[in-house]
Amino acid sequence: MAVRAIRGATQVDADDREQVLEATRELVSAVLERNALDHDDVISILFTATPDLVSEFPALAARELGMGDVPLMCATEIDVAHALPRVLRLMAHVETDRPRGEIQHVYLRGAVALRRDIAQ
Repeated sequence: MAVRAIRGATQVDADDREQVLEATRELVSAVLERNALDHDDVISILFTATPDLVSEFPALAARELGMGDVPLMCATEIDVAHALPRVLRLMAHVETDRPRGEIQHVYLRGAVALRRDIAQ
């Protein structure tokens, strides 16, 4: 079993608590599904949000999905002038038998534009 890091991002239309939670739940669920992972495979998740998103902690959405026993952390992305606005990102550390080249990084909604090279 190897430890792998999985990247993901999504974008919301507005700094709205329900939008942040719904988009984060969608992103976490897609990362797990596309990589054939179970809750017990997740070691930790680091969430970041662009500085224009302050209505809720993205980690709350993961806790609502039953990940209360997984170490979760939230941080703010650096405020780069030309950055895509209203973006939630994650880096999940997981245990998996998949080789690094088979990891499915997940970019949803407008965040697909961030990493067309690795988005699945």
